[in-house]
Amino acid sequence: MRANTRTRSRALAVASALAVTLAVTATTAAGTATAHSTDPAPTSNATTQSTDPARTSNATTQPADPARAGAVAAQPAAQPQPDAEPAPPATGPAPQQPQQQQAPAPASHCTTTAADTLGWGEPTRRSDFDGTALPPDWHPYGPEPGHDKQGIRTPDQVSVADGAMTIRGDEDGTTGAVSWHPGQKYGRWEACVQSEKASGGLNALLLLWPVAEDFPVGGEVDWMEITDDTRQETEFFLHYGENNDQDYGSVEHDATQWSAYALEWTPEKITAFVNGKEWYSTTNTEQFPPRPMNMTMQLDYFGDAGGPTAMHMDWAKQWALPESEPAELTLAPGSNATGQPKDFPERAPRRLG
Repeated sequence: MRANTRTRSRALAVASALAVTLAVTATTAAGTATAHSTDPAPTSNATTQSTDPARTSNATTQPADPARAGAVAAQPAAQPQPDAEPAPPATGPAPQQPQQQQAPAPASHCTTTAADTLGWGEPTRRSDFDGTALPPDWHPYGPEPGHDKQGIRTPDQVSVADGAMTIRGDEDGTTGAVSWHPGQKYGRWEACVQSEKASGGLNALLLLWPVAEDFPVGGEVDWMEITDDTRQETEFFLHYGENNDQDYGSVEHDATQWSAYALEWTPEKITAFVNGKEWYSTTNTEQFPPRPMNMTMQLDYFGDAGGPTAMHMDWAKQWALPESEPAELTLAPGSNATGQPKDFPERAPRRLG
């Protein structure tokens, strides 16, 4: 009996062990099958888009994991990320600030000049007449008798407006004139001028006049004198010597149009230009002025004028040369000038200071 009992016990033990083994195997297989059935696809790193098209989520899809399901459910939903801050600029030299542009020079009525053609560079000084009054270094003549004691020169006939200086002349001989100080011996001058037609007796001039007021021995250089009423011819008069001798030249051109008149005076040569072209020159140094001169603009009355006229100056420029000698005499800023120093000595140039 004991032998059968032991045999049966062993058989039962073996059967029990086998049953346990089979049960464990079945359970493991069932767990494995369940895990595979809940993961239909491999893990993806793709970024999913939010159901709100205006916002984007950076959350990453993970495979289902029963062991972690609770933990995943407990975590808050991924929050939309704010837009990234712009990257800081690359380090390097600080960018230079743009330089302020200087105000452009006023537009000129004269587009072709001797200064540009010959490369004279920046002038020593210039006047553009942008205000409403004469600059202080321009001096009106008078009141006093006019050229050769004819008519009247008065500051009332000189005005500044619209970027130009104007001198007017009437049929009764009331005209104007202005001088530009300080003067110099040797140098360059250029002015942009327009002359209106006349009806006789009113001549338009640009000239160099002796600062010492010692005409005729001090000389006179008329580098634009227009006696033609139609203003189609410009003349040059070089006055010299105690007998007021003269050298002469002329050029045909339309002075009713704005024109650039220039003069170059060196120790060897005097040359006149209109709109950048040379039209008069002399190398006879015995005829040259002996001392400093200053630039003058005049509308002179020669009698029998048939009607009013005017001349206009857009700008004037002066250049000093290495050989130039500045004038020792000049006029006080804003004072009046004279063409008759014997009668009006208080208006004559003098040493200042």
